[in-house]
Amino acid sequence: MRFEEITTDKKRVIDLLLLADEQEDMIDRYLDEGRLFVLYDPAIVCAAVVINLNDKECELKNIATLPSAQRQGYGKAMIQFLLTKFTRYQTMYVGTGDVPETLAFYQECGFHRSHRIKNFFTDYYREPIIDHGIQLTDMIYLRIDQS
Repeated sequence: MRFEEITTDKKRVIDLLLLADEQEDMIDRYLDEGRLFVLYDPAIVCAAVVINLNDKECELKNIATLPSAQRQGYGKAMIQFLLTKFTRYQTMYVGTGDVPETLAFYQECGFHRSHRIKNFFTDYYREPIIDHGIQLTDMIYLRIDQS
């Protein structure tokens, strides 16, 4: 396993990022300002984007693993890598849909519930977002504190 930050031509992994955020113009809102990391084993199997919110907080905006590589520990490995990479921040947030499997994944990685943004997916996405058979409505934010 090898991690690498991609600083140029970030769109080369857009197909992977679209697995976690289905609307490309939403990814465009954070991809340029965000820091993009990929995990190779031996090819790229996982990607993640983290943005700075302020001096004390950052947000994991996107984390995606190839379907053929899911449930093999790559997502957890990426989150652990990011937590060591972003130690200068006291808090890392991640937003996701209200899907039990996804929430359980983040909680297993040490995140806990923070807050909710009502109707986020219906207000900001053109098409309904379905995840594990559930139509997403609210954005659920989780956080991990590193202080």
